[in-house]
Formats: sequence, C-alpha cells, structure tokens
Amino acid sequence: MLIIACISSHGFGHGARVAAVLHAVHARRPDCRFILSTALPQEFVARSFAGLPLQHRLCRWDVGVIQADALGSDSEATLAALDQLDAELPDLVERESAWIAAQRQNGEAALVLADIPPAAALLAQRLELPLIWHGNFGWDSIYGAMGPCFSNWSQQCLMRYRQGQALLSCPFSLPMNWGLPVYELGLSCATPGIEAEWLRQRLGWRTSRDRSALLCFGGLGLSCNSAWLESWPDWRFLVLDPQLVQAGNALLVPEDLRPLDVMPLCDLVITKPGYSTFCEALRQQCGLVVVQREGFAEAAVLEQLLPRYGRHRFISRGQFDCGDWGLDQALHSPDGLPLPVGGEEQAAEFLLHKLEAAVCT
Repeated sequence: MLIIACISSHGFGHGARVAAVLHAVHARRPDCRFILSTALPQEFVARSFAGLPLQHRLCRWDVGVIQADALGSDSEATLAALDQLDAELPDLVERESAWIAAQRQNGEAALVLADIPPAAALLAQRLELPLIWHGNFGWDSIYGAMGPCFSNWSQQCLMRYRQGQALLSCPFSLPMNWGLPVYELGLSCATPGIEAEWLRQRLGWRTSRDRSALLCFGGLGLSCNSAWLESWPDWRFLVLDPQLVQAGNALLVPEDLRPLDVMPLCDLVITKPGYSTFCEALRQQCGLVVVQREGFAEAAVLEQLLPRYGRHRFISRGQFDCGDWGLDQALHSPDGLPLPVGGEEQAAEFLLHKLEAAVCT
C-alpha cells in the first residue's frame, strides 16, 4: 500500500496534521509506505514524520499566501508567485508522476492525500489514482476573499478541488462546497513525544505549569522584544526565537523538540491564529492568548470558533507589540462543549478502507 501525500508548504500546520494521520495509518498497517511531496523543510519533516517509512520529494504544489511574518500578507508577491507556479506545473506533474510510477510495486494499491494544494488534482489525474482532500479550508475561499485580482485563481482552485473523491473535513473549517462526499473529523494532532517529568529534568524547568507559557508563531515567526517577556517577571517562557533568550525568564526550545512536545509544561500558548497550534493546545488543555490577524479568511474563522472550545484571550498586534498581554488576568472560559478528539484515527481508518478496497478489486 502507498499513500502519496501532497502537502502545502504555506505553513507547518498542514504538515503537522498530515503527520498525525500518517502515524495513525502506520500504527494500523506498518506495511503501508508513504511519499511526501512537499516543499516543507527537511528539518520539519524529520521531526514530525520520524519513524515512518517514507521518501521525501521536495516539490512545491501551491503558493498559499506570501507573508513577511506570521501576521502579514503580500498580495502582489502572491500573485507573482501564482503565475510562476502555474508556468512550472506541467513539467512538475510530468516529472513527479513518472518518478512515483517507477516507485510503485506491481499491483500496489495507492492514493493521493492532499492537504490542500489544488494542483494535487493534476498529479492524481496523471497517475490515475483516487484523490482524498484533507483540511479545514481551500485556497478558493482564501483567494475569493482577497479581492478581484484573485477571482480567476479562486475559480481555478475550486475547479480542481471538485475533482477529488472525498473530503476529510477538519474542525475550524471554512465552507468547502466542492460537491464531494464530506467526512467530518475530530481534532487531529500528534501527541507529545516525551514524558513531561523527563522533559522537566532535561530542560531544568522548575517553574509551575500555571506560570509557564510557550511563545509560538509558526515557521515565519513574529518580531518580539525580549523586554516584553521580562515585563512579566512572575512568568517563565519557552521560546523558539534564539534572540529572546536575552530575557532572564526565557528558555530556548531545543531544535529536536516540537512546540507540541513542551506544551504539557505550559498553561498558556501565546500565538497567532493557526489550526494545528489551536488543536495541539486544546488537546493539551492549554489556554490560548491569540494575536489577532486581519486579511486572511481562515484566521477569522479560527477566532470566531475558538471561544466555543477553549480558554482564550484575544489581543491586537498593537497590544502584543507593547507587551500588553494580560497575563495577570484570567482567560475567558469556553461557552461550548469540547471538540471531539481522534480525527487522525478517523482519517487513517478512512484511508485504509479505500486502499484495502482497491486491493480487493
């Protein structure tokens, strides 16, 4: 059995949730092989997909939105990148389809799992394989909200999304009206790879959980002054930016650890609106202090739905930039029931059912 995973390189969240699904598949069927077709960095792939029988093809299947940092968007650069990708796709599809076809064993059941580059439809069509979408939004919705210059790109994405066989819809989702069978998933995320007590000893972390926070803004990061951390002397921070360790109450997360691995030590995660960070924090029962983001449709949905499910506070970019984080105030309590968990197991069961059915035919 073979799963070809086409993963957006727009952000680490796409890769993190696919990794959770593939680990669940591997636990059920260790003989299943994986090809990762993505431009996500090798370091991220090595950490998130560790232990899986996979081959990583460094391929860029989508653009997403070009950003200067975790909160900003550059429309002109995004349009230019879309034009460039469109010109490169024919050669990319031919090259990768030929390579993948050469890797398949005779009669091996295979499918394409896409999170969530529209161009995966071209690859699946060329390989004559089933295509399963997995995600909480499509680029048709994102581009559709970015103005008239993006309308043609939005329509092209929609046309390609309609070519799949099914949609595995994650929580916090935008409308995905693609005319496909839809299967709703619970929270899909990985689990920490290290016991919390062992991690405390390794890091020398003696601060209680209720005074520990993780500062986490994804792969692009967000500029932050170390003095802002020191303005909260009763708190200690785990950080991903080496410059922030200038603060006396900050500790750099080692490169071999994921943000998820250190969440059990923390009561708070200070972050941007992001699917995987939200899911991982909710799963680890962390509260969320969220720096609001404008101009990105997914962020609006995440901010709208978070109050139902988790302890939270929203702050503006201006508040973040002056250290006004409100850590001395209680978070707002959720006003709804917790999200169901186990989305990665649901997705794995669905994918294996498809593959096993193909073996029998």
